[in-house]
Amino acid sequence: MYDFSNLKNKIKETEEWLNREFGQIRTGRATPTILDGVMVDAYGSVMKLNQLATIANEDPRTIRINPFDSSVVKAIEKALITSNLGISVAVDEKGIRISFPALTGETREQFVKIAKGKLEDGKVAIRQERNKVNDDLQNKKKNGEMGEDDMMRAKTEMEKIVKQGNENLEVLGDKKETEILG
Repeated sequence: MYDFSNLKNKIKETEEWLNREFGQIRTGRATPTILDGVMVDAYGSVMKLNQLATIANEDPRTIRINPFDSSVVKAIEKALITSNLGISVAVDEKGIRISFPALTGETREQFVKIAKGKLEDGKVAIRQERNKVNDDLQNKKKNGEMGEDDMMRAKTEMEKIVKQGNENLEVLGDKKETEILG
């Protein structure tokens, strides 16, 4: 039989990637994962925000950032302002407070479109892996390493794996859409 472990791993990686991407799309609640993509120019290099400060929820629509070193507050503030997350940034004596304004219907629809685009990217990645396995199966048949019946059984198994992977992505997409619109 054909070894599908590589295909299964790629599908799992795609699911994890999609989960991370969805974590960075705003919903009605403020979550620290939204800031995972924010990079700060500090100490002469570009660093992730979570390497420079603690990040925690203050309330459902506010996040508090407490820098480990007060000398990077301005750099963090600049990175947050230029991040295009649609947030309001306020510096105080304790650190930085980020407020997430309530989402309008139009904004929610834009975020749903972004989420659907990410979902489609995930499906494309799975489709590309499916095509690689399909090509490999064709080559094995052509080279005499696999018979016609074995190839057909392997293709059926591959389609089951791909279908399950796509269904998992759809579940993630539906869940995210519900979060955004809810």
